[in-house]
Amino acid sequence: MPDEAEVVIHTENLTCRFGEFVAVDGLNLEVTAGQVLGYLGPNGSGKTTTIRMLLGLLHPSAGRATVLGYEVATQSEAVRAHTGYMSQKFALYGELTTRENLAFYAGVYGVTDRRRVEEMLENLGLRGVQDQRVAGLSTGWRQRLALATAIIHRPGLLFLDEPTSGVDPVARRAFWELIYDLAAQGITIMVSTHYMDEAEYCTQVGIMRAGRLLALDEPARLKAALPGQVWELYADPLLDALELVEGLPFVIRAGLASDHLRVIVANGGDAGLMRTLLTAQNIRIHTLAPGAPSMEDVFMALSG
Repeated sequence: MPDEAEVVIHTENLTCRFGEFVAVDGLNLEVTAGQVLGYLGPNGSGKTTTIRMLLGLLHPSAGRATVLGYEVATQSEAVRAHTGYMSQKFALYGELTTRENLAFYAGVYGVTDRRRVEEMLENLGLRGVQDQRVAGLSTGWRQRLALATAIIHRPGLLFLDEPTSGVDPVARRAFWELIYDLAAQGITIMVSTHYMDEAEYCTQVGIMRAGRLLALDEPARLKAALPGQVWELYADPLLDALELVEGLPFVIRAGLASDHLRVIVANGGDAGLMRTLLTAQNIRIHTLAPGAPSMEDVFMALSG
């Protein structure tokens, strides 16, 4: 297992093309041991393609990559032997029970210690469903089992590709608690997601759009670098307020956020003038207060 300071993922101009379409464009990425890297971007931004190249499942069109010190292009079997991978579709066998799935994957990875299956059942809270067929399990349970099969061989690096897609908010939160537990055990984790709020849970965030890595840093630093000030605007009628605010020259972006507007005003912009202009148009302002930047704000600012 690598040291804390050791680089576990390194890419140089990693590129993947499908005909004329560039799925990943010149990716330069470095991840050190102990990180939980959130790979953030909308569907189709190149996240899954990146992970498949890092696992050696997809040959890059250009560039190179090393994972845990192994050259992906020439040592892909060694990469896969020392990493865990949980795909979006949960590669499980529905006709087998939870325990039988774990035992099967233990055999695939050459794990001969039968106690490891018992550890996984216990540590991931799967005891209650150990004898149930996977086809009858809820998405949340199948998600948890898929994670168990991905780490049964004690990998030093874990790839999670959209692991919480399609599960309810409670299951999503519980799953992230499992990710924290694994990180505390020394496993480096790269998790792709299109949920902006999930990036807040990560130690590092890489933001992808149209195959390009737009930024890579700690969430707090990314938010601190956001140009402008966020304002939370509660007004009535709300849609009229949105239309007016969007047209102001000092407003970078405005959008609906449930029952109010989030407005990003350029540095030096005048929130007081915004209040005056809204009032002049017979828009009633209930609250106009400074807000905290979010990862969605950062993504929108970076992607234009």
